[in-house]
Amino acid sequence: MRVAPLRLREGDRERLTAWTRSATVKAGLAQRARIVLLAADGVSNTAIAQMVGVSRPTVTAWRARYDQAGIDGLQDEARSGRPRTIDRAVIIAATLTPPPKKLGVTHWSSRLLASRLKIDASTVVRAWRDYGVQPWRLQTFKFSTDPQLAAKITDIVGLYLAPPENAIVLCVDEKSQIQALDRTAPMLPMKAGAPERRTADYVRHGTTTLFAALEIATGKITGTVQPRHRHQEFLRFLKQVARTYPDDGSGRELHLVMDNYAAHKRIEIRDWLAANPRVQVHFTPTSASWMNLVEVWFGIIERQAIHRGTFHSVKDLNAKIRAFINGWNDRAHPFVWTKTADEILTKANRQTTSASAH
Repeated sequence: MRVAPLRLREGDRERLTAWTRSATVKAGLAQRARIVLLAADGVSNTAIAQMVGVSRPTVTAWRARYDQAGIDGLQDEARSGRPRTIDRAVIIAATLTPPPKKLGVTHWSSRLLASRLKIDASTVVRAWRDYGVQPWRLQTFKFSTDPQLAAKITDIVGLYLAPPENAIVLCVDEKSQIQALDRTAPMLPMKAGAPERRTADYVRHGTTTLFAALEIATGKITGTVQPRHRHQEFLRFLKQVARTYPDDGSGRELHLVMDNYAAHKRIEIRDWLAANPRVQVHFTPTSASWMNLVEVWFGIIERQAIHRGTFHSVKDLNAKIRAFINGWNDRAHPFVWTKTADEILTKANRQTTSASAH
């Protein structure tokens, strides 16, 4: 007999789906979430058991648990046995307290903390896992201190989401110090069961700089390679961009999004911009290069053409960069900006994380 689809409570589908995709949720909990979601989609218990890799009674049990208690019913119940004698709050509090200076370490390890608390290291590990505490991990953050942060974000996002009529929006930047690295032995090709391999040592033949302008409407790239990245090279590139998108007599404007690099603000650049009023510049906020969409394309060329490349000379490197640009323009696609200025500013307006003055 076919079982009726399991009815989910309001808001549970999104939460259960998030569990199945999370890398931090326990495997058993993610498996139960998948069982419930399949049951809600009307899949039979037998089919669910085969898809998830469990027995049919297990599927029936978790369906019943969710039906009775909702999402809370999918959590592990308290197990029988001797109650804990170690207060995990003490372990977590000690973990969040910096180690004494006499230890000479920057953060706790499980064994070091265990020896200090006179408990087993496995107890510390379990407490860390259950509370999601990971002392060995370190992430970075950066706040923009630009006094015109809101105005610049609103300006650039406006260009992305609603570009002016009869205008072309280009994201401009340079990728400097690209190294022409040559391996000391031939690459070993990829084969079944083994990835492509290369020697760890290399010969450095020099560097080059890639100047690029990304047209946001099409994703096409206007690019050039130069031996240096001074204002002289940048000015030559701006003139190349202007030739690539000439004035057709209709007053077509060029809107350039770029960062605050010193070479972009030299007097020579400002004089050229003043003499070419159809070219208008929009600067990203300080410490906000992620707002320049050409950075996305720089990541693509780095992964697909530079990082794993072998270059016998700078000339060879330049030729392969140009070949990638030509190939990219044949298959180009725009990068779609989705965040509004308000969403970005709301996220950027973080709460104070410390009472310390910086």
